[in-house]
Amino acid sequence: MNGAMEHPAIGDTKRTRPSIGQEAGLSLALLLLDLMVACWLFYGYGITAWADGYDTPNSPEAPRVARQAAWVLAGGAVVTGTGLIALRRPIAGTFQLLVLGTAVTFFADLASR
Repeated sequence: MNGAMEHPAIGDTKRTRPSIGQEAGLSLALLLLDLMVACWLFYGYGITAWADGYDTPNSPEAPRVARQAAWVLAGGAVVTGTGLIALRRPIAGTFQLLVLGTAVTFFADLASR
């Protein structure tokens, strides 16, 4: 056996469900990728907010950058989270939705300031 368990659904004996260890490993790997993307977007927001301080006559661009980051992360949450759930990886999919949803909330708060 390759570390997978038989799926308990009736008539679905050929498919296997990933083990908890595989789910945790996938969740951890995706967490690192999520944090890298969120940090890169936050860096872009910070640079834009810093530059806005030197460009006082024009309207600030930092809220627009934060709004873009929120939309990018929301799209990533929907695609990866629901995709993983559809691929029968519910732990990793739910974890993706939670992590990226938290980042979306963070950037939405920055955009409202």
